[in-house]
Amino acid sequence: MTTWPTSTGHRSGSDPRDGGQQASAYERSYRTDDSAVRRYRMAGSTADRYRTEDSPPRAARPGSVTRPRSEGTAATSTEGPARRGPVGRWLVVLLLWAGLLAAVLPWWLETPPASLNSQFASLTAAGRISGLIAGYLLLVQVLLMSRLRLLERWIGTEQLSRWHRDVGGTLFVAVLAHVALIVAGYAAVERKSFLGEATTLLRDYEHMVGAFAAAGIVVLLGFTGVRFIRNALPYEFWHFLHLSSYAVLLLGFGHQFTYGQQLFRPGPVRTGWIAMYALVVVAVLAGRVLSPLVFNLRYRIRVADVVAESPDTISIYLTGRKLDRLNVLAGQFFRWRFLSAGRWWQSHPFSLSAARNGRWLRLTVKVVGGHTAELRRLRPGTRVWTSGPCGTFTAAHRVGEGALLIAGGSGIAPIRALLEELPPGAVLVYRASTPNDVLLRRELDWLAQARETELWYVIGSRHDPGPQQILTPRGLRRLVPDLTERDVYLCGPQGLIRESVRALRKAGVPRRQIHQATFEL
Repeated sequence: MTTWPTSTGHRSGSDPRDGGQQASAYERSYRTDDSAVRRYRMAGSTADRYRTEDSPPRAARPGSVTRPRSEGTAATSTEGPARRGPVGRWLVVLLLWAGLLAAVLPWWLETPPASLNSQFASLTAAGRISGLIAGYLLLVQVLLMSRLRLLERWIGTEQLSRWHRDVGGTLFVAVLAHVALIVAGYAAVERKSFLGEATTLLRDYEHMVGAFAAAGIVVLLGFTGVRFIRNALPYEFWHFLHLSSYAVLLLGFGHQFTYGQQLFRPGPVRTGWIAMYALVVVAVLAGRVLSPLVFNLRYRIRVADVVAESPDTISIYLTGRKLDRLNVLAGQFFRWRFLSAGRWWQSHPFSLSAARNGRWLRLTVKVVGGHTAELRRLRPGTRVWTSGPCGTFTAAHRVGEGALLIAGGSGIAPIRALLEELPPGAVLVYRASTPNDVLLRRELDWLAQARETELWYVIGSRHDPGPQQILTPRGLRRLVPDLTERDVYLCGPQGLIRESVRALRKAGVPRRQIHQATFEL
């Protein structure tokens, strides 16, 4: 069942049988109780749904492509993929807390309370313990960024991203506290000003310049992590700054093992810290170097075609070797690096917009900046370096059987793929400003019939009464009476996500049933 609510008056639907032409003969409408939206149903079969070709479609002109149907069980199965669940999440949490305890416990055991009997001793003690916490949290941050497949499998990119954000804020505070308390403590005993003591430390103490540089990078990362600052930065610049956390690890190493009260002496504590550093480095090499290398040598992915979906949206079709063996779920994403002039040095995360079919992959990308604009000019045969798949935004991670999907703009890409693998009977709400902003509509209309999905196109400005009323607790409950029993998948602009989460929580949907697509790590 396909529905078309709109806040701007009557709009005709399009019947897939006539190739997108007006289909008024197939329409029936009625006004809702609050007259905020109109609803249309389209009947009949879809004769020209999708052709099953051995290669991606070639467009005669932008927008005129006939897309192949995704093969396999996705389009016809009545059950979703086997559920995965975060098997080892609590084990990882337990290990991380145990590591923090092990990092601080030696200081606690070796510091008698009677030694903290002066301002200098109290300040430096607080500075040392905050330094131990900061050093440990830095290792945790780098581990969370390592893209280790085991962590991805057990925890999921979305949860890792949330942990990374929360740990980052704590690390920011711990580093500032460590620097301030140590400098203040030494300034008190030497009767110097704070700046004077900082100058002395930089001038006379080995590895201190690197330590201050590391602290500066952490502070910079903390500020650029603030949402409105990050949104104002180009993705490439923000990503480059984010990778500088590896430099923090190197710059802080010498300082930590030269002046750390528990670390400069040979013994089990020093050996344990060196082992933690070694494990994190191995995880980074495995997750960011070895795993992508093996993946790309095995699949050898190339660009097959680039098709215009709308004036500002394209689909990129990709082919490769052994794609029938690629273990990827609808809703997951990869990080893509297109190896052509001017593009090879940038890696961006994009979700698949069609479920796995064993022959080709597809990305649907909205043109929002210089890099995505350049993707329009990709040539067939261009090599692609990629890493993944990542994410738990999948049917395998659902809690129940029913699903509500809410998408906005180009956020429809992973949602469209998810429709192929979720059990039948889902409800999809697709939010767009104008009918022209609706992407992949013919595919959505076909999938709505094939997968018994109730499809709502919510068209209009955010200030229009129709969209405003639908994305409220009352509106969502009227649209989906069994709302609290369904898993909810959200993908789109941050404003839409925040508004939807707020409405869902007020409507009584448990947090564990709300899934959001995340691409940060």
